[in-house]
Amino acid sequence: MRIVLTFAALIWAAVAQAATVGDDGLHKTAWMRDTFKDLREDLAEANAEGKRLVLFFEQRGCIYCEKMHKEVFPRPEISSYIEENFFVVQLNLHGDIEVTDFDGESLSEKDMARKWGILFTPTIMFLPQEVPEDASAPRAAVAVMPGAFGPGTTLDMFTWVKEERYAIEGGEDFQRYHARRIMERRDAGKSGD
Repeated sequence: MRIVLTFAALIWAAVAQAATVGDDGLHKTAWMRDTFKDLREDLAEANAEGKRLVLFFEQRGCIYCEKMHKEVFPRPEISSYIEENFFVVQLNLHGDIEVTDFDGESLSEKDMARKWGILFTPTIMFLPQEVPEDASAPRAAVAVMPGAFGPGTTLDMFTWVKEERYAIEGGEDFQRYHARRIMERRDAGKSGD
């Protein structure tokens, strides 16, 4: 009986952490923000909370988005890191909700995706704390993570951005940082990715 209860508790915990799918067909997590999608306001709110603004482009039926939401984001070390450090705004590659870019232009999500050159999902765009008024989001972005990646790569990218390693003079670019982190995990007996 104890084994059955333990097994049931483990299944319940996994289901509780899994993302749900909204009416728009996109996966939803507790750390995603429902905003008016005015990026200037979202950036101000993120800064007020001491977090970094990040944009997630996804689409209905995206198997790679599903992979990230089922295999990567539910991991406690990743989910808690994102929730503690990032202000996440989800955008639908084919959506009709109006988005206002930093440069003041307002377009539907799908038209904004075209303007920004977003071709596939998931695409995760990381923004700095300050964006010039005339800049569009991709021009201002400090990093873009195009596609689905494993847990180690994903956590390393979020950490690299949070620690502002892109701004360190003579510092590690993401590839060198990620390679070093893989070796550190392997040396500690953990999975490389």
